[in-house]
Amino acid sequence: MKKAGDQPSTRQLRSIETREKLLSAGRDIFVEYGFQKATISQIIKKANTGYGTAYVHFKNKDAILIVLMEDVMHKFHQIAEASFSPHSKDEAKEIIEKQAYSFLKLAEKERSIMRVFEQAIGFSTSASSKWKEIREKFIQRISKDILYSYQNGLAKEDLNYELAARGWFFANEMYLWEIVRGEQTASVEEIAKTITAVYTSGLYQ
Repeated sequence: MKKAGDQPSTRQLRSIETREKLLSAGRDIFVEYGFQKATISQIIKKANTGYGTAYVHFKNKDAILIVLMEDVMHKFHQIAEASFSPHSKDEAKEIIEKQAYSFLKLAEKERSIMRVFEQAIGFSTSASSKWKEIREKFIQRISKDILYSYQNGLAKEDLNYELAARGWFFANEMYLWEIVRGEQTASVEEIAKTITAVYTSGLYQ
């Protein structure tokens, strides 16, 4: 039996290395060809691994895309999971604006692969389902922050905080995709400042 603290075996290390090579190759192929035109064969060839070995890890290109989506969106979740315990409306606004800016700036940084995700969401059932799952995770986190504000006398009492959370995420999501497509008409700083001002003025007392 493998004990805690034991080093992975040579076989396990090779398996991890192969998986990482496939994911790296997948990202490159998706960015180069787009989700629709990319094939699992192209990914396997670029990863320089055998078909049998590759299919042990991923059954198709959708499976590779889902892991890439999870990995990239984890970076966004880290922003959303930042500590939120303001003592005033101004402090809350400052934290929220910083989060919005970081969230949208990351979308700008990850633009190439995020474009692939947007394509995949429109054509792959598994990618669409994964995005809905990701979206709900964000909304749950935002709801938690709003509930904190409500419980500490900062947020207005006559608002449905779950609806407010959905509205805030959808505002960020809309600008995220505009940034990914290069369609935004203002800087990330201005977008974050503006949507935060609108959101907090409606939510906080």
